[in-house]
Amino acid sequence: MQNLPLEDQIREIKKMLRATMNGVLSGSMRQQGLTYRVNFGVDQPRLIELSDEIPHTAALAAKLWKEDIRELRLLAPMLMPRDEMDEELALLWIEQLHFAEEAQVLVMHLLCHLPFASDIAFRLVASEQPISRLVAWLLLGRLFMAQHRPSQRDADELLDHLESELTAQGNDPELKRTALNTLYKFMDLGAAETARGERLLESLS
Repeated sequence: MQNLPLEDQIREIKKMLRATMNGVLSGSMRQQGLTYRVNFGVDQPRLIELSDEIPHTAALAAKLWKEDIRELRLLAPMLMPRDEMDEELALLWIEQLHFAEEAQVLVMHLLCHLPFASDIAFRLVASEQPISRLVAWLLLGRLFMAQHRPSQRDADELLDHLESELTAQGNDPELKRTALNTLYKFMDLGAAETARGERLLESLS
């Protein structure tokens, strides 16, 4: 596939997706509000397997990201070479997110591996856009799992934003769950972080 023109590569990818499509899963997703122009109903583990058979180029990833097809948008972060994703482009992709699943895949397969991941996360925690804050909490959670410990100043800012997220009225339940999970991962960093997290949780009860 590597030597094919870009449009032919995309046609081949669509053929691969059609061969593994799941109409039942696709219908279930539509009922849950995932309103893509096309949804093949291919699950993420299979997409990860397929990504190993597809060229990992910035040109292909960028083209797939622009498609209104669920699987192509999920493949894009898996195929984008990490050294070709700069901060400006990362923020653009975040701005163009449609659904939580896209945010999760973008964070897991691309953003958490970038050298400026922490900068992006702290830039987004105060965003007015819920999906941008979702990216921030997902990303911070991944960084904490990798034992990235924030400075005292960053921890202060983080906890302030977590308190705001967890006490805000009308927030999406998934957003609040993700923020709470991020707090728990912060607390796993050590005794000092555990104590600070416990104080925050006590203030919320």
